[in-house]
Amino acid sequence: MRKKRARLAGWVVYKSCLVGPKGPNAVCEQWEWEAMNQADPDRHALVRQGIASEAEAERVARESPGGSSPGRVFLKAHLSPVSMLGR
Repeated sequence: MRKKRARLAGWVVYKSCLVGPKGPNAVCEQWEWEAMNQADPDRHALVRQGIASEAEAERVARESPGGSSPGRVFLKAHLSPVSMLGR
């Protein structure tokens, strides 16, 4: 009789290499990562594992290199010369 493997709890952030080595970050559950890594080792690069919640994993994915977070935003003011304001 074959025993069922218990699904590993937690979330994983990995770099998806489907579009090349500088692909976007992706999020999946730990058990999904184990299955992907077993099926095709070294296809994707692990960024971080053992994350407690999906929300935290999404945040890590956005803030890690390759994520979609813009980082710090700098606003540049466009000032008009004082002489132009009166006209």
